[in-house]
Amino acid sequence: MPSSVIRKFDYDPQAHKLAVTFVSGKRYAYLGVPEDVAQDFRKAFSKGEFFNDAIRDHYPFERLR
Repeated sequence: MPSSVIRKFDYDPQAHKLAVTFVSGKRYAYLGVPEDVAQDFRKAFSKGEFFNDAIRDHYPFERLR
């Protein structure tokens, strides 16, 4: 299902890095995200809800340009 908050995301399994682009255009990389969490994110019906519950405030992040 399309998200009203998240435009797109990409996961790098080698680096355990989840790159998220929000509808606002802001981009962040979440570090140390396990592959199973990234897979659950991909499968989640509500990407925004899953992000808020399982990723935001759980992993360190950096802003991307």
